Amino acid sequence: MNSYRYQNTLIGVLGGMGPAATGKFLLELTTACGAAQDQGHPRAIVLSDTHIADRTAAILNHDDLPLRQTREDIWKLVAWGATLIAVPCNTVHYFINQFIDEVPVPFVNIVDATLDAAQKASPEGAWLTCTRGTVETGLYQREAEKRHYTILTPDDDGLDQLMTIVGEVKAGRLSDAGIHYREIAEQLMSMHELPLMTACTELPLAFEASGLSPSIQISSLTALAEASMSEINKLEPALS
Repeated sequence: MNSYRYQNTLIGVLGGMGPAATGKFLLELTTACGAAQDQGHPRAIVLSDTHIADRTAAILNHDDLPLRQTREDIWKLVAWGATLIAVPCNTVHYFINQFIDEVPVPFVNIVDATLDAAQKASPEGAWLTCTRGTVETGLYQREAEKRHYTILTPDDDGLDQLMTIVGEVKAGRLSDAGIHYREIAEQLMSMHELPLMTACTELPLAFEASGLSPSIQISSLTALAEASMSEINKLEPALS
């Protein structure tokens, strides 16, 4: 007889930003759950909306299209029965944060989750590797300041390199992305030997292809998956 550990939880995942990162998140969620059989995992619905406008371009151009698109998508997930929302994209949280308080189900914030993981792994601080849009909005810097936690950001040239790497992952050129991520990682760590937050969800895939030691990565995808499972485990008794 099958044993269903999570009777009522339905996690709604808004993905497509990008598709490979969404797939990797689902693998990370499976690992974080650690169940021995299908029936031990929570149910999930995934809306992989690849039509959401480029987040960094929208931020730099003062365009709120991603806000309108993500609001519509998250409400779709709620209408479909989602009891928890997770979005495996860092930059888009700039837009989501502007309306998420309106949504009647819990939301797992990737910035909070990643900084929690960073503080635990490296109390002395970490490098922020991410998109230019994430840096420009101060998503991580503001929250880190509240926590009195040190994060270091690459210079303009470093951000340009990271944007190139993100594009390589989106285009499926993982080998190139891995080579280039290793290069920038070595540059950054030669300045300050701190672990690297891969705080764009394409970057954990580049890191994986880089050959770097997993011990120096704080993956936003892993952090989001683990925080999602933690929230699910809190919610399920209340939903039963």
